[in-house]
Amino acid sequence: QVQLVESGGGLVKPGGSLRLSCAASRNIFVGYPMGWFRQAPGKDREFVASINWNTVTTNYADSVKGRFTISRDNVKNTVYLQMNSLKPEDTAVYYCVRAIAPTKYDYWGQGTQVTVSS
Repeated sequence: QVQLVESGGGLVKPGGSLRLSCAASRNIFVGYPMGWFRQAPGKDREFVASINWNTVTTNYADSVKGRFTISRDNVKNTVYLQMNSLKPEDTAVYYCVRAIAPTKYDYWGQGTQVTVSS
């Protein structure tokens, strides 16, 4: 059973934008905070952003603040990550996650590749 499916990754030039989407099964989406992580080659997986169920509270890694925006559509069971002013260091596989507690995540998507290169 498909739970979290990311899309929207690709190749973009520095300074460009991408919007990632994560379509979730409703049974795991409703009522839960959602987030994004990323993992670059040879590096540990790192937190990028999160959003709570009512969309009021968002959190961002310092490295993406002011450039990335997380949002969600609770009717479409989808969470988004708008990425602007992309840098080569943003290159990574991006994963959609569900949070069951602060800093605890139980469902992960398969990931979508984002490559920032000229």
